Amino acid sequence: MESPRHRDWPHGQPQHTAADLQVFPLPDRPGVRAAGEVTLTTLTEWERALDQLVRRREGALYVELSAVTFIDVAGASALALAAQRLPADQHIHLDAPPFGLQRMFDMFWPDLLTIEMVAR
Repeated sequence: MESPRHRDWPHGQPQHTAADLQVFPLPDRPGVRAAGEVTLTTLTEWERALDQLVRRREGALYVELSAVTFIDVAGASALALAAQRLPADQHIHLDAPPFGLQRMFDMFWPDLLTIEMVAR
């Protein structure tokens, strides 16, 4: 049975999926939308999605996180490492990051300028 929060995803099927994480391409801008939890169990899929994202050579990349209920330090680290691979003129915009992600970035990657967090 399909979860109601995943019913209306663009393009129907996820681009990446793991036990408790699904990642879908955004239909209107370069980026992805994630749903579920980013933990050690789902880290490989999260890293794969981020790797594909940072390979895009567009100025702004978007990661919609409003449906992510939890991201652990390993998931945040994967995001930071992906952002560190970007050229200076490229950025990742994190839309609606889950609680605690901003604090992790403030603590562990305070000088990382290629990530911008936009809370809703």
